Amino acid sequence: MSPPTPRRRALPVLTAALAALLCGLAPPAAADDGPADWTARPAGGTDRDARPYVYLEGTPGTVLQDRLTVTNSGRAPLTVRLRGDGRAGGWIRFAEDTLTLPARTRAEVPLALTVPDDAVPGDSSGEAVATGGGEEIRVPVRVRTVGPTLAALGVEDVQVSGGTIRYALVNRGNAMLRPRLAVRAEGVFGTLLDRPQRPLPLELAPGRRVERTEPWPDAPALDAVTVRLRVTASGGARDEAEASATYLPVAPVVGGGLLVLGGLAALASGAYRWRRTGRAAPQPPPDATPAVQPEQPGPPVEARPPVDTEPLLKAGAKT
Repeated sequence: MSPPTPRRRALPVLTAALAALLCGLAPPAAADDGPADWTARPAGGTDRDARPYVYLEGTPGTVLQDRLTVTNSGRAPLTVRLRGDGRAGGWIRFAEDTLTLPARTRAEVPLALTVPDDAVPGDSSGEAVATGGGEEIRVPVRVRTVGPTLAALGVEDVQVSGGTIRYALVNRGNAMLRPRLAVRAEGVFGTLLDRPQRPLPLELAPGRRVERTEPWPDAPALDAVTVRLRVTASGGARDEAEASATYLPVAPVVGGGLLVLGGLAALASGAYRWRRTGRAAPQPPPDATPAVQPEQPGPPVEARPPVDTEPLLKAGAKT
């Protein structure tokens, strides 16, 4: 058997060097990337039929229990911190506020929710918040305090501006409400807008206030309108409110204003010129010939007898 040629000896060496080079170019393992995907949800069920939120029900002073499932599906350990948020979330206490999950593991954390002694009967909401790996997951929590409920809904602060209707909804009762809204607008010559009642995409918790807008793209250009909003909800909750607005076309108003201002300016200018002309008009020169004054009759002159000058002349001659 002939010895291997140098070419055959170099082939395994080249193969090993190529494999080492490819390993060096490959991306690092997932374990070096930090925490991978993870989830937090109410315990029980599978991913397909998991509960959408934690729901508890009890009387004031009752301690209610449930569990939260945290799953780490990554290849690295994960540290998760738990807390409650919102009204009902503030009633929650977890068995562990911080837990560390190894890779590809799942943990169920017990939680206890204490309904306050002074809790008003009705629905309350909150969230269980899980934070880890730079992410945050919020699990909704719904609590119903057993007792007489009151459904009360209000609509207020209605404003009409251009093609937008603004208003606010307030839950004044102790029950969770899903409002429905109807809109109607009346103008000088009849109905301009008539939208039948429809459900709004929101859930109004007790004591909550929400500001909303209703678009009105075909609002009139010239009219005086009254907009009326009517809201209702289950349990007999309902309320109405209205607002008025005047629509005027911008261009005619501006043009009319300019015409009025121009007319006033012309009148003021004419009056000013008339006053200046009246003040500067030349006055007729005074008459140079003195007016002849009639003579006033003087006192009557007494008639005296003629003086006889002859004796005086004779006396002078003798002298």
